[in-house]
Amino acid sequence: MGKKHIIETNQEELIKEQEKIDKTVGKEVKAKPTIAGIQGGKIYISSSYNNTILTLTNLKGDVLALKSAGSVGFKGTKKSTSFAASRVAEAIANICKKIGVVDRIEVLVKGIGAGRESAVRALITQGLNVVSIKDITPIPHNGCRPKKTRRV
Repeated sequence: MGKKHIIETNQEELIKEQEKIDKTVGKEVKAKPTIAGIQGGKIYISSSYNNTILTLTNLKGDVLALKSAGSVGFKGTKKSTSFAASRVAEAIANICKKIGVVDRIEVLVKGIGAGRESAVRALITQGLNVVSIKDITPIPHNGCRPKKTRRV
């Protein structure tokens, strides 16, 4: 068995990582306080068979941050795993804490991928005050009209 590699991060790498987060968040974020001074937001989780995308918006619907499994660093089939979804949720939670939108978070889940449950669990364990979890997956009621029968 070979030696185990231990990754050591120094101050320069931490600063570079913090600058990346600053670039994604933007210089000024307009998170307006709502009634009684509470700031809130919505997190949309779009989970497909191939990827998991989390979008942070304010209560009006303006996008504040967007992260996907690919942007966090996963490639190929690893993007569709529940572990990748939890890492994306942790990245969005860090951005929420940086902005200051941790008081009232509504989570809206869409899709049928593997990352649905793990992303919601990761958001809750990161210390965000999740008020509601709603499933907004589109469901066909009757489908489209079938083709007419072929006459020979």
